[in-house]
Amino acid sequence: MSEPKVSHPRIFTGWWSVLFIGVISGLGHGFNTYGFSVLFKPIAAELELNRAFTSVAAGIGRVEGGIVSPLVGWLSDKFGPRWVVLIGISITASGMVFMYFISEVWQYYLAWGAMIGLGLIFGLTVAVDKSINDWFIRRRGLAQGIKFGLVGLFGVVILQIMSPMVISRGWRPTCLIFGIIMFASLPLAFFLIKPRRPEYYGLLPDGAEYTPAAGEKKVEMTDRTAIYASSLQETEFTFKQAIKTRAYWLLVVGFMVHNFVAGGFNVHVFPFLTDIGISESVAGGMMGMMVFFTVPSRFFGGIIADRLPKGRVQLLLVVAFTLQVIGMSTYLLSGNLAGVYVLLACHGFSSGMVMPVTVFILGRYFGRNAFGSILGTMVSFLAPFGLLSPFYYGWIFDTTGSYNVAFMTALALASLAIFTTLLIRPPEKT
Repeated sequence: MSEPKVSHPRIFTGWWSVLFIGVISGLGHGFNTYGFSVLFKPIAAELELNRAFTSVAAGIGRVEGGIVSPLVGWLSDKFGPRWVVLIGISITASGMVFMYFISEVWQYYLAWGAMIGLGLIFGLTVAVDKSINDWFIRRRGLAQGIKFGLVGLFGVVILQIMSPMVISRGWRPTCLIFGIIMFASLPLAFFLIKPRRPEYYGLLPDGAEYTPAAGEKKVEMTDRTAIYASSLQETEFTFKQAIKTRAYWLLVVGFMVHNFVAGGFNVHVFPFLTDIGISESVAGGMMGMMVFFTVPSRFFGGIIADRLPKGRVQLLLVVAFTLQVIGMSTYLLSGNLAGVYVLLACHGFSSGMVMPVTVFILGRYFGRNAFGSILGTMVSFLAPFGLLSPFYYGWIFDTTGSYNVAFMTALALASLAIFTTLLIRPPEKT
């Protein structure tokens, strides 16, 4: 058995990975999740599509991602996340470049739905979260908070860049430029995404201090890591053990609700704002404000999660869904501009918190060994909702002339998620 490669960098290697993952995920998800709303009307007008069928592209990527997520998780667990991330970034960048050349509806669905959506799920969702979960235990919440906080921050920046760029240069050059940027990130991804856990490099998770004895074997380092993890109440579940727990399925329900509520809203928020008389430039700024509100909830949600007892961390999800209910209710009851601002602020805080806290809970409850498969399978259950949600929001507008019924549906589902999340308890390994 080979010995681990002992290395003690001044700054823990895992933090460099977190920074890169946050930046590249922010570029990819910012473009796809928030930028799509800016591109929505120009694409619909040029391809002569209504809102329901323009939204289908976003749904295709989520369905496709849901199908491959278990495979992505297994590949990340089996072979490490590096090559999975590289493949995903390449697919995403290719889809962005292809958007420049499309002229038919099927090409639009292929480029945005099949390529960009698949690439993001493949490279910048399950695999990168697996990487962070491998390198952190005690500071897992902080690491996830930094990563997701950067995603939100870059979402704000991207919106402020994309909105005037689409107006002045058009949506095709905008897609091309972002594709080139994604391709340029590949060398950094190769060097900063580590294929193995820190034990292989002679390090403990979190950068915990340890001086190896002369000639220490890798198995001994693994044992030391197990002792360290046990001291932090880390419990390792196999994939089969995890999916037999009630906690896992209650988390799935909450994640599905979040995906339905936020997935459709994020696609249609820019058209919604311009429909009620707000100019495109102001709407871009308001969307930027909404995305900005995701930054503190992502970052501090992770920090607070690190400090909460294992049996209380799920209460952060209750807070997130409650904010969603408050935002939707305020707008539906008032119908004025102040209500719109409350809706955007609450949606930002809520949607920013759900993903990092859910990922954190999965790691806290089920450990590192099968994390990729556990998260990947959870993501697969989102596929029907990923397709239905944007289409449903668009169909409601096409048939009623407003998004109010869609907002009422989101309100009801978020209320349900509050109840189911309150039932979550840490699982016990049997």
